[in-house]
Amino acid sequence: MKKWFLLLILTASVSAVSLYSQDAGTGVNSPFVDIAVRGVEGNQETALSIQIILLLAVITLSPSIILLTTSFLRISIIFDFVKRALSLQQVPPNQVILGISLFLTLFIMWPVFNEIYTDSFKPFAEGEIETVGEMYKSAEKPLRFFMFNQINNSREGQENIDLFLSLSGIEEQPEVLADIPTYVLIPAFILNELRIAFKVAIVLFIPFIVIDMIVASVLMSMGMIMLPPVMVSLPFKLMLFVLVDGWSLLTRNIVEGFF
Repeated sequence: MKKWFLLLILTASVSAVSLYSQDAGTGVNSPFVDIAVRGVEGNQETALSIQIILLLAVITLSPSIILLTTSFLRISIIFDFVKRALSLQQVPPNQVILGISLFLTLFIMWPVFNEIYTDSFKPFAEGEIETVGEMYKSAEKPLRFFMFNQINNSREGQENIDLFLSLSGIEEQPEVLADIPTYVLIPAFILNELRIAFKVAIVLFIPFIVIDMIVASVLMSMGMIMLPPVMVSLPFKLMLFVLVDGWSLLTRNIVEGFF
């Protein structure tokens, strides 16, 4: 096997050398890639270099920005709390929880993404929108509308907007939602999603804490102090979760909470 592998490498090397010799003999030029770095000439090139660096930074952070401005934040936190409430350590793995959260996010955000593609990217690709700035404004409208809807569905959402408006130094209260800057809307939306996720977690923990307390009381009354209550309560938690069809019930309530 090793002899055939060495023979294959030798044949490929000879072929490459023969091709190079043929190119050199016939005058065919092989491509040469060169990257040169030189000093800037004027303020315009300096500004262009800074814009390219900022663009690369935004592209690097874009996955985190997209995850924080969609339903992924709430869904991932709720599923993580479910895992903790059931006292599960490695099942399901974190990769599975993040994968489920990602696909549920695509299901919930699909109308928004479709609107962004139809009203922003597609017209820009076909030349109906000429500048990147216009494409950006068209793309952020559906996402801003989604975040506004989630904030308006809760009583504390407007308080979060007022908080960041005051922290940003904006003295005049915006008359309409369109006047609220995006850099104020995004952190207000993040706080609102965190608050909702923690509220759901409180409701999730209550029945499982009751089971833990009952099991701990029974073990103490029987004098079995050295036996960890978690080992005994875990099967009862799983049976309760399966009997109520926990995954379907939880998924239904999460999805309906965004509409």
